[in-house]
Amino acid sequence: MPLSCRPQARNHPYSGAQQPLPDIVDAQTRSRMMSGIRDRDTAPEMLIRSGLHRMGFRYRLHDKKLPGRPDLVFPSRRAAIEVRGCFWHGHDCNLFRWPGTRPEFWRRKISTNIARDARNRNALLNAGWRLAEVWECQLKGRERQALEPVLQQLREFLEGDARHLVLGKDRTVDSHI
Repeated sequence: MPLSCRPQARNHPYSGAQQPLPDIVDAQTRSRMMSGIRDRDTAPEMLIRSGLHRMGFRYRLHDKKLPGRPDLVFPSRRAAIEVRGCFWHGHDCNLFRWPGTRPEFWRRKISTNIARDARNRNALLNAGWRLAEVWECQLKGRERQALEPVLQQLREFLEGDARHLVLGKDRTVDSHI
């Protein structure tokens, strides 16, 4: 069927709609898929890590001594970088949509993540650390930026004295139940 003749889904995940969609796979398949999602060494994080390493920056990974265990830590610069997944951290962008199954669970889960992110951000900044947050949508999806300008902004942050940098909209979804 030609693309123009296909019926358009009212809540297509790329339409920018924030409304939940029913799941298209069974519970067992979804469980297997979700258990395979990693919390570190994600593709966006690896892009940032390898790019900064190529630029000559050296860093520590997931320092347990710092609030939230930031993805990349630059102790001599007293700076940290967090690469945030848009779904898990409730970013208000086209990569996020509420799951259609177990809505109370997901709203509670994501709102807890958003609150934790805010606590960790404040704790780092109040302890004198500088923080850059990179949202996943800056590296993939239709809002993505070319990698080199993103890396250049991070270089300027690391070499400068700015306290806080957010790459992507500095806005999370409304997660009230």
